[in-house]
Formats: sequence, structure tokens, C-alpha cells
Amino acid sequence: MITSVDNPRVKEVLRLRKSRARRDEGLFVAEGPREVLRAREAGLEIDATYFAPALVDWDDGEEVDERVLRKMSYRGEPEGVLAVVRIPRRTLPENATLLLVAVGIEKPGNLGAMARTADAAGADAILVADARSDPWNPNAIRASTGAVFTLPIVEATAEELAALPHRKIAATLGARTPHTEPDYTQPTAFLIGAEDDGLPQRYRDLADTHVEIPMRGATADSLNASTAAAVLLFEAVRQRA
Repeated sequence: MITSVDNPRVKEVLRLRKSRARRDEGLFVAEGPREVLRAREAGLEIDATYFAPALVDWDDGEEVDERVLRKMSYRGEPEGVLAVVRIPRRTLPENATLLLVAVGIEKPGNLGAMARTADAAGADAILVADARSDPWNPNAIRASTGAVFTLPIVEATAEELAALPHRKIAATLGARTPHTEPDYTQPTAFLIGAEDDGLPQRYRDLADTHVEIPMRGATADSLNASTAAAVLLFEAVRQRA
């Protein structure tokens, strides 16, 4: 049993809280029984598993003291088990017909929620451009309910997006076309920007069509990025049904 917070393996887990360390080492931390089990079910490579018997009924991996597990955990109230997992290297699937492009998303929870929505809508992949958060952040993983383990998530530049054969639909405030008007039965890529700044101009310029999601309230002036993604993706689902 690991009983010291100064143990090198504990320090490795703590390093992986930083995005740069995750990128450099190709590792992330899945935290909680649900997340660890879903990472396994997705076939991801597990480097190590740690659990505190005082916190969880678990029998696979290395035992750690409750105090140590609390130190290792990102969450304020840990669920007693976490795993160090290899980041999967994925590419855009061939013949993909429905894509979500997340541009400049800053909050990991938003990115994770977008992955969850894209997975639920049957999207083929998420393309992440101008990344300000990464899908392996603990908050992104939790918000995705494990969707980031199975849905291909691929980094892309504006130039790579422009080269896609898909019809590119940009969600922008003030667009004259309602989001229900275009035909989404053909290969489609939805471009969603951060709710604070919206889509940068270079991404607006590469879009084939700009659409707006009508809002009726008197106060809200924009939608959360993951909510906008859900509205557009499930309009595509409706049309394709």
C-alpha cells in the first residue's frame, strides 16, 4: 500500500493535472469507478490503477491510503479509484458524414459536454481547433460521461478544415438563415465557437453557410457552446431520420 504523498507514482499523477504534461507524456487520469470502467470498456491502455479500500469497493490495482488518494484526486470529493491511461491517437474516420468543430473552447466542461452531445447524436468525430482546453482534462472527461474515450477527437487547423469536402455550417449571431433551413442530410460539419467571443473571422470565412438559432428571451444574448452544438446536431438527426 502506498502511504506517502511523496511517492514518485503519486507525483506522476499530480503532474498530469497540467495540459502540457498530458500532452508531453501521452497520459491522462480517469477518476472514479464509472470513468475507469468506461476507459477499460473502450479498450484504452491502462498504465496504472490506484484505489483506496476505505473509499471504494474495488479489488484491481494498487492500494493507497485514503489520505494519499485524496491528494491524488482532482475532485474535492474523490470516489476512491483512479487510473493513469494512455491518450488514444485517432484520425478522422473515412466517410464521416457528421462532424462537430469546436473552435477556441476555453472551458473543459463545455468541451466534454460537446463530446457527450456529439456522441449521443451519432456524430463521427469532433475536430478541435485553436484549442484552449483539452478533452483529457478531468472536468472534460467527467462532463463527457466517458464519451471522449470512444468518440474520435482530432486537432485541426483552419486550413485543414477548409480542405474538408463537408458543407460547413457556422453558428453565428445575426445570421439571416435560421438553423432549421439548410439541408443537413449531406456530409456536414458544424462550426461552434466559444460563447464569449464566437467564431474567429477566419473560421467564419471558410463556412459555406451561416445560421442563427433563434432566441426568444429578453436577457440571454447567446447560447452555451454545448447547447448550440446540441440544437444543430439534433436538427441533423431529425432531418436524417
